[in-house]
Amino acid sequence: MPIPIAHTSPTLLIRKRAFEQHALARADFDVALHLTADEFRVEGDLVAIGPVYDSEALATVIAELEGRGLVYFDDFFDLSGNWPDWLLVYAMAEREHFTNSAPK
Repeated sequence: MPIPIAHTSPTLLIRKRAFEQHALARADFDVALHLTADEFRVEGDLVAIGPVYDSEALATVIAELEGRGLVYFDDFFDLSGNWPDWLLVYAMAEREHFTNSAPK
């Protein structure tokens, strides 16, 4: 099911596979970004974090993700949240398929 993305602030989107392979923990995001229960969502192969209201904290988290080996655009992406309120944006990851434990 697609995840609604807020137009008010950025949302960080991470492939669930990358989240798990790099042993990321929700608690770390909660602390770093001061998240509420509704600001961390997992749907299918996608983890959506946000909206994030602290741009400096988001920049730090992005740098930490890259430092842990995640690749911007391939493993994660941030949507700016900079669009008009009359435009509804939803995110959903393409279903990942595995053969011999390697992604297609």
